[in-house]
Amino acid sequence: IVRQVVVTGMGVVSPIGMGVKNFCKALFLGKNGIGKITHFDPSSYRSRIAGEVKNFDPYRYLPPKEVRRMDRFTQLGMVAAEEAVREAEITGEDNNLATIGVLVGSGVGGLGTIEREQTILLQKGPGRVSPFLVPMLITDITSALIAIKYGFSGPNFSVSTACATGNHSIGEAFKIIQRGDAEIMIAGGTEAAITPLGVAGFCSMRALSTRNEHPEKASRPFDKERDGFVIGEGAGVVVLEELDRARKRSAPIWGEITGFGMSEDAYHITQP
Repeated sequence: IVRQVVVTGMGVVSPIGMGVKNFCKALFLGKNGIGKITHFDPSSYRSRIAGEVKNFDPYRYLPPKEVRRMDRFTQLGMVAAEEAVREAEITGEDNNLATIGVLVGSGVGGLGTIEREQTILLQKGPGRVSPFLVPMLITDITSALIAIKYGFSGPNFSVSTACATGNHSIGEAFKIIQRGDAEIMIAGGTEAAITPLGVAGFCSMRALSTRNEHPEKASRPFDKERDGFVIGEGAGVVVLEELDRARKRSAPIWGEITGFGMSEDAYHITQP
């Protein structure tokens, strides 16, 4: 018997909108979220544009103590997950939490935290480095913190496959439900690598677009005039659920995943 898997919740934090409703509205209106980098001074960089999540205040969504112990990529992921879980109407009363897992990945992880703590190490010594450095930078921390917040004790891990991370996370979560290892999976990706070191690294690779004067025209992946990609940040999370389980609890159903595959051209790191 092939177990059917449906989407019962969605959450997003993006450069063009916070939340699914605002995101979709901006998307349909053709809003562009790319502009000059404001997270740091990019004046000496070849590429000075990015898709930043503007006016994101983590203290509006998360307890102050938790905010201070999270890198930005985790903050974005936690907010997106909260919307998805809320929309899916998952509660402890009508769900066995042991059958709910989390798979939210990140391609880079806590790069901003690494940069900050490296500066502290060099200026003040190893004794001043944060004890939360390691949990703040590892890519699986978002999955862990989502599980802790809601008590989800099913399968929990992350994948880190560069730009394909979010897609692979959803695909693997789909397969976990199909084979019966979980009934519900919180899945997606989160990234916040618009940092001095992160952008410098991509610039050195000659991977980023340098259309700094026309940021709205810089991201053009299928155009023959493409000169690189535009780095961005944000998070997208979905709730995947076994169909009969979703119907039994009258969950909202937004769509069905019918298959997933992945392959590799085995050619080049940045020019597939």
